[in-house]
Amino acid sequence: MPLDPRAVALILGCALATAACSDPAPEPPAAASPVAPPAPTPAQTDMPVVDAPPAVVAASASPQAQAIDAAIFDPAVTDPEAIKRAMTRAQILLDRAHMSPGVIDGRPGTNVTLALEAFQAARGLPVNGKLDKVSWDALVAGDAGPVMTDYLITPEDVAGPFQPNIPKDDYEAMAKLPSLGYGTPLEALAERFHMDEALLQALNPGVDFTAAGTAIVVAAAGPDRLAGKVARIEIDKARGQVRVFDDKAVQLAVYPATVGSTERPAPVGEWAVNTLAPNPTYTYDPSRLTFGKPKGKLTIQAGPNNPVGSTWIDLTKDTYGIHGTPDPKLVNKRASHGCVRLTNWDAAELGAAVQKGAKVVFLGAETKAS
Repeated sequence: MPLDPRAVALILGCALATAACSDPAPEPPAAASPVAPPAPTPAQTDMPVVDAPPAVVAASASPQAQAIDAAIFDPAVTDPEAIKRAMTRAQILLDRAHMSPGVIDGRPGTNVTLALEAFQAARGLPVNGKLDKVSWDALVAGDAGPVMTDYLITPEDVAGPFQPNIPKDDYEAMAKLPSLGYGTPLEALAERFHMDEALLQALNPGVDFTAAGTAIVVAAAGPDRLAGKVARIEIDKARGQVRVFDDKAVQLAVYPATVGSTERPAPVGEWAVNTLAPNPTYTYDPSRLTFGKPKGKLTIQAGPNNPVGSTWIDLTKDTYGIHGTPDPKLVNKRASHGCVRLTNWDAAELGAAVQKGAKVVFLGAETKAS
């Protein structure tokens, strides 16, 4: 699909972790496709998956990184640090296989469970969402390369401009900022490598992330590139998950997502991708939205901490889209008010591969309250 390289002003409503996409979505018009049947459970899917080639990674010399690279699964292990190392390795391997666990943080959680279920289903394994021996062996057999690597902080990484005090609940104050960039180099680097800031800091104790020329240990998350063009997107409201397929029904990726809420649900039925707006601006229009306090229209500048993140995938359903987020830790943790929120890196990966006119099917019903 043709890309618009300019920042696109979006008259939308998706914003922040607790804001709205628009008023409650009405039923689709009569001409729209009927509501799709409930999504199959992962165990029922018979769609093949595209295996990503193993990443070519230069191993880190850091003892902490080497310990993660050497981590094994052992259900008898009770040491929290050993468990965290194994989980970190598993999350990175899932990320490289495009079964996104969301933020790589070395901790279990809903998004890791969903990623494991997707991986297990795609490989024909018992689907339980648990990091068990069978799943571990399959992960490592498919990609045995190092999951940690070294990175040298560049002058560009620390040049900014940064916005350390973004008033995320105040649209009028946000509209006065020249951009909605990262707050710190630490935030920018963590997002670049799909990591939780706390994990990045723990792997690099005492490091000054504002100093160019500093070597740091990071997750080797692999390229943000899918193996084919996306022709169909399934948005599972109940599970908080986005599944994408090519034109031959081959599954290309699975992402955790924040999808609507019980008060302001996402659309129903089948729609399509309209256009892609990388680095979008955000327009708050009180005549079309039901949240926030501003009395007049506001334009919030582009940036990864913009209310819709760094990517907007516009749908043919007016005011709705799939987009990034300023807070990746909250994806599938809090409800949204209609739109589909991914981490910035997952939204960018999907945006780079999606085709104009790709089908977007909403399945199931929201389970989270606003």
